[in-house]
Amino acid sequence: MQKGSEHFMEQSSTRMTQGSVRKTIVRFALPVFWGNLFQQLYNVVDSLVVGNYLGSDALAAVGSSGSLIFLLVGLFSGIFVGAGVVISRYYGAKDDERVAKAIHTTVAFALAAGALLTAAGVFLTPQILRLMDTPDSVLPNSILYFRIYFAGIMSVVLYNTASGIFQAVGDSRHPLYYLIISSGLNIALDLLFVAVFRWGIGGAALATVFSQSVSAFLGFFRLCRIRTEYRVVPKKIRFHGDMLKQVLQMGIPSGLQNSVIALANLVVQSNINAFGAKAVAGCGAYAKIEGFGFLPITSFALALTTFIGQNLGAGEIQRAKKGARFGILTCIVLAELVGVTICLLAPYLVSAFNDDPEVIAFGSLQAHTVTLFYFLLAFSHCIAGILRGAGKSVVPMIVMLVCWCAVRIAYITLIARSTGQIRFIFWAYPFTWSLSSVCFLIYYLKSDWLHAFERTRPRNQCSRR
Repeated sequence: MQKGSEHFMEQSSTRMTQGSVRKTIVRFALPVFWGNLFQQLYNVVDSLVVGNYLGSDALAAVGSSGSLIFLLVGLFSGIFVGAGVVISRYYGAKDDERVAKAIHTTVAFALAAGALLTAAGVFLTPQILRLMDTPDSVLPNSILYFRIYFAGIMSVVLYNTASGIFQAVGDSRHPLYYLIISSGLNIALDLLFVAVFRWGIGGAALATVFSQSVSAFLGFFRLCRIRTEYRVVPKKIRFHGDMLKQVLQMGIPSGLQNSVIALANLVVQSNINAFGAKAVAGCGAYAKIEGFGFLPITSFALALTTFIGQNLGAGEIQRAKKGARFGILTCIVLAELVGVTICLLAPYLVSAFNDDPEVIAFGSLQAHTVTLFYFLLAFSHCIAGILRGAGKSVVPMIVMLVCWCAVRIAYITLIARSTGQIRFIFWAYPFTWSLSSVCFLIYYLKSDWLHAFERTRPRNQCSRR
């Protein structure tokens, strides 16, 4: 009976080194897509409830959250991406001992990161929001929302850690189940805390924190009970020096990239803030809608990172190359279809958050400016995901730091501010997406990124194959 149970547990994971390339990638990407969809839905419901029950100033307070949260969380989330690459590489190579060490090191790092983020978010929120020129009418609600959110950030970090472990071993279904549960719970609590109890913006933040805590608990409950090589044993959670070094080598470039890009986006957000609370609310509403455009992008980029990591770990070079081509093409097509849909329906979608004509006008203008360029965003993210899976995380870091940070800030400083029109601020995104796509295309076609992986594999791993 126990043996049968263990077999069932193992079927939840997927060694992406076998079977049809297309089916394997799609089978992994679909649960990620649906999970991200449910996560986006509860983010949208958060804003819908706040915008309709608390008004445009409260909506602006929630809408300004993305850039600040990503600034503080981005470094660590990038390092977790590196951890996923390390885990998937050893899982593909069937090196159970290193899989276990990588997982327990990752969990130890998550606990430390969660504690640091809690302190930084709670204490630094007011200073960062003021540096962003957040409108005075929005500032008190923004501070309250962020402080509650970061007080519970440990649950976000732990859920993402559990989800990353599952996905690194090819199991994208269980993170989906936990997101469905937490999304439904978040919607119910939003309505209860804000619409019924009238707890205001603090109620919306509490609903988010509580629902994310449930998803984190469910993820680790399973990881601690399964009988596989990727089981989490609490007493074994500690830093393994050699494994931490690998995780940081893979993850720090992605983390630095995330943080600096978030800093550039804060510059963009601060310029939007200068146009007043209506602009902040309208652009915040668009940001929630834009999340749907990211669904195929994040799903296939993650699928490609895991697929490339596992297959190169197993020495399946041609299979990795074939999967990369399929993932890029599929992601581009899906992202552009979503972009065209959002572009056509923008005024109606924004009005669902707030019916103020100015709010609708700002949100629609941003949608009409950027959505038709989602194919460029998809291409850049897919190539970045492929290169991370191949252990070349420094390359996407450099490309994105230059294009999405340095160039974006220079554009905002030199062009957008001088025009005094918000539409030129919005153009910063498609312009820098275009530059990064050109750089990635040249590197992808000209470099020896697939075979370069062979030179970075540990010696004793190579000897096993």
